[in-house]
Amino acid sequence: MRPLYQGARFLTAAARIDQAPSDSGREVAFAGRSNAGKSNAINAVCHQRALARTSKTPGRTQQLVFFSLDDARRLVDLPGYGYAKVPEAVKRQWQREMAAYLEQRRSLAGLVIVMDIRRPLGDLDRRMLDWGLRGGLPVLLLLTKADKLKKGAARATQLAVERAVANLSGRIHVLCFSAPQRQGVAAVQGLLDRWLEVDLGAVSGTSPEPARSA
Repeated sequence: MRPLYQGARFLTAAARIDQAPSDSGREVAFAGRSNAGKSNAINAVCHQRALARTSKTPGRTQQLVFFSLDDARRLVDLPGYGYAKVPEAVKRQWQREMAAYLEQRRSLAGLVIVMDIRRPLGDLDRRMLDWGLRGGLPVLLLLTKADKLKKGAARATQLAVERAVANLSGRIHVLCFSAPQRQGVAAVQGLLDRWLEVDLGAVSGTSPEPARSA
């Protein structure tokens, strides 16, 4: 168990970027299709069962949900995309909010894009990846539900995704993940530690620097 993540707690929810917490410290955002297992991934990483709430109607909740790890570090659950049956004008507004958040949020230190390993790199996943890379963010492509495939097939999918993004400009990591089997949890936590400057903060006793300068 990792105390930093196990102690994660709900901080606030924001329907718009201007309602988000103070843009200071460091945070990592999780994005993904509404049925890709994003909430389960966050819960597994934080050793909790119901930190990120799942819904019987995927895509219904369209808010940025902030979880506090400590006074200067946060995880952010972005609205699920690709499933909600809402007016097109509302979808366009969500897209504007997400683009603004990913490209302008100074404290944002990294982006985790959650994808069902059986259906990776859809059009909306690629759009989210593009926004993240344009914002200069390191990105983790997290291939969830890896337990649904045999190990060989899961590894082959991971390699295919790695090849598909190899020519893109940016820092892109690809990992297989299974919440029920806790596969990949330690690897994700290690990457989050780097992005959130957990070791640096623990050694120096100081707050981490903002991820992006003004």
